[in-house]
Amino acid sequence: MKEIVLITGAGGMIAKKLSKKLEKEYTVRFLTRKKKHDNDFEWDIKNGIIDESALDNVSHIIHLAGANISEKRWTKERKRELISSRVDSAGLLLKTVKKKKVKLKSFISASGINYYGTVTTEKIYSENDPPGNDFLSEVVVLWERAADDFKEQNLAERVVKIRTAVVLSREDGALKKMVPTIQYGIGSPLGSGKQYMPWIHIEDICSIYEASLKDPAIDGAYNAVCPQHTTNENLTRKIAEVLHKPLFMPHVPAFVLKLIFGELADALLEGSRASSQKIQETGFKFKFSDLKMALEDLLKEKN
Repeated sequence: MKEIVLITGAGGMIAKKLSKKLEKEYTVRFLTRKKKHDNDFEWDIKNGIIDESALDNVSHIIHLAGANISEKRWTKERKRELISSRVDSAGLLLKTVKKKKVKLKSFISASGINYYGTVTTEKIYSENDPPGNDFLSEVVVLWERAADDFKEQNLAERVVKIRTAVVLSREDGALKKMVPTIQYGIGSPLGSGKQYMPWIHIEDICSIYEASLKDPAIDGAYNAVCPQHTTNENLTRKIAEVLHKPLFMPHVPAFVLKLIFGELADALLEGSRASSQKIQETGFKFKFSDLKMALEDLLKEKN
């Protein structure tokens, strides 16, 4: 009999692709706000409501739920939503797992590479480094703490936290936003363009989740970031190169981004490198370790 994996954040790009990778070997269920398929189960995080039958005989939970960090300006209400969608959702799962006396083999949670802070330095961060002291690092610390509760309360044999870099995908995310402006000849680096942009191909991030599910030795926090580092300017230029488009517009000034996005602009204007050594030491091998190769794979249908 196949083990049952429950995935939250069903509408996200990672959940959609990951589920296809897993469905041959696992029975996959989704927690979602509105049921559309037989394997969907509804929950309402704000009101603390969940279809408890979603947890029947579940062996693993992959917690991907979380409001999009860069979708809206960070008002006080939006900040609360960014935290609640991650922390309160994990809390609702924990409460239900405890109530139903479920013992999970693994609780695998999304996390963010912003754990180390929204700064641009020459340091390459590893999982042993302390968190930063800005809003995004606060979000990630609370997010990971909510995941760790599953192990601390003996509800999961292990907890894995995937500190995710910018995911490159043709369907959604940063790449989808950057490509149109470059295609129309108005793409340009943001601010100085020297800020690092930790990145990972959608295929590789899904493979890291799959490896985390299958390998019981994978436990704790892991940077899900490609070993090849890049800056915002280099990424922009590589996209233009792959699309065979000129890139002649001046950099978008930092003050313009701050006027448009407010505090959120810091997440676009700052960034440091992170090490992928720990996940590679588990035996994981990146399929797309070269930026140009990754972009050619993702953008080949757009040429």
